[in-house]
Amino acid sequence: MWPFVARRLTLAALTLVGMSLVIFVLLRLAPGSIVDLIFQSAGYVDPAAKQRIAHELQIDRPVAIQYLLWVRDLAHGDLGISYRYGLPAWQIIRGRIPTTVELATLAMLVAVLIGVPTGILSATHQDTAVDYGLRVFSLAGLSMPAFWLGMVILLFLVREFHWIPSMTYISPYVDLRAHLVQFSFPALAVGYRSAALISRMTRSSMLEVLREDYVRTARAKGLPRRIVVNRHALRNALLPVVTVIGTEFAFLIGGLVVTETVFNLPGVARYLVEAITWRDYPIVQNLVMFIAIVVVCSNLAVDLLYARLDPRVRYE
Repeated sequence: MWPFVARRLTLAALTLVGMSLVIFVLLRLAPGSIVDLIFQSAGYVDPAAKQRIAHELQIDRPVAIQYLLWVRDLAHGDLGISYRYGLPAWQIIRGRIPTTVELATLAMLVAVLIGVPTGILSATHQDTAVDYGLRVFSLAGLSMPAFWLGMVILLFLVREFHWIPSMTYISPYVDLRAHLVQFSFPALAVGYRSAALISRMTRSSMLEVLREDYVRTARAKGLPRRIVVNRHALRNALLPVVTVIGTEFAFLIGGLVVTETVFNLPGVARYLVEAITWRDYPIVQNLVMFIAIVVVCSNLAVDLLYARLDPRVRYE
């Protein structure tokens, strides 16, 4: 196990290095910089002042030198200074990460609680009215954008109850109940799509496992249906489902842009778009690296869970 973990951590480190190179170069290839945006909004260009600001921000140096300086600062725990606000990048980012992580976690909790049971129910009642109804339910979730469902939820609350959750972020330390209410609706909107995907994957995997010989043998021995499904079939069927859950969670960390905008939540994804618009390189680079770290850690966690769920899986 430990040699496998060491190999995966080494691969993860190389992946993050490659990711840092890609995002660093792509940002510099994009037309314009924050200096151009500043003078464009002012309507007047003073070449000397423009050159002075570019020198202060160190964006007039060769890209390779800029990258090495960034890596050096990262090694010392310095994430840089925001070009737009003039504040340390970590000071701006640290308050937004918990919001996105909490929303993604709640959405995945909703997705798993809905997706796995409905997938099992659909598989065990194949080609019945229950199966057809749940398949329509999952197809609707895959076809419905989360941000659109979020807007529908808000309109429904206004129309039927003349009420909407707070559009101003409420800290859990100020009012935990109001905070959970505020996050429950976007979590439901986002989690529905993931639940639909998990449900379909669970159904497909369960149908495949239920046709295996050992499942038929368990039934022939007279074991109760519940034990056959939960103990013999579900554990083996969960392997591809776990992969989907890990991938979806990593996707949600960086894919909540519009949902955070609809519900006015100060999260990472929403702020990332603003930072890209302003060419705020330190903020963009660090947020993308954070998302990359989440993706790498999710994949590693999924691989380790395989050995836990299936004793046949062994890592040398």
